[in-house]
Amino acid sequence: MWLTFSLLAALGFGVRGILYHWTSQKPLNRNILLCGTFAMGAVVNLIIAIVLSSTWSIACLIGIQMGLFSFGANASMFKGFAVGKASLVAVLTALPSVVVVIVAYLLWNEQLRSMQLIAFLIIIGGVLLVRYSNDLTLRNLQGAQWGLLAMLLFAGNDLSGKWSTLMEAELYPTMVMMFATGAICFGLWWLNDIRVAKNRGLEQESPSGIVSVSSKDTVKSNNHWSNKRTFFVGMAIGTTNTIGMMLIVTAFDLGKAGLVSAVVALNVLIVLLYTRFVVKEKFTPTEVAGILLAFSGIILMRLFGA
Repeated sequence: MWLTFSLLAALGFGVRGILYHWTSQKPLNRNILLCGTFAMGAVVNLIIAIVLSSTWSIACLIGIQMGLFSFGANASMFKGFAVGKASLVAVLTALPSVVVVIVAYLLWNEQLRSMQLIAFLIIIGGVLLVRYSNDLTLRNLQGAQWGLLAMLLFAGNDLSGKWSTLMEAELYPTMVMMFATGAICFGLWWLNDIRVAKNRGLEQESPSGIVSVSSKDTVKSNNHWSNKRTFFVGMAIGTTNTIGMMLIVTAFDLGKAGLVSAVVALNVLIVLLYTRFVVKEKFTPTEVAGILLAFSGIILMRLFGA
């Protein structure tokens, strides 16, 4: 069952990645968007936790750590899509499983059987190959630093999710802690944006010494989408993020962290299909080979991953 939950999580995160890429090209405030994304997750999980009378234990506080990692990872990924190559950022954010496998082995002695390791390597190899192209040179790595940072932080989030299952923390209260933490972080960042914009507006004076641009005008000029519209679009994206997180934590509870993380890494294929058919980026023979390799790894995982 862990494989099914992992594949569904990959689908959810793939749709989230598409929406992140789409909104990264829009004139909006990133922090308001992501505040809405996390707020939606907090609301949904709180309602479910109340309906199911979930137990709120100390272990649920691990969700705060997850929220901090997720806050940094999502901010880095969004920034990478905005300033760099979508394909490069996508492949880097698909590789946390490499870090997860190593750390899970060191912390919890999670070992992969021979066929599981082979399937893992095939999937990761396919993900790498699918975005390998001759234009990725040392001079053409826009957004690489943000993609690398997102990779490490997503790995931290995955490991924290696995830890929460080992500590037997209830799913929905833990998710409330995670999403509420992320929403608060992005909300505070947004308030800081307003403060900075206000200060810049007051400093922007005309030759006669009269302030020519108000802080309100400055905020509007930097955010063509209204705050309300941006927040609600973020909440819509939050549904995909919420579903993905519920599924991946459930998968962590049922399977090994490294294997789950590797399968969820296939969300990059969803993003790539979007870039192919919507953004009109063409697939090269190497990319097609990578896709086939990744899917063959999934087949092996299905046969030998249990």
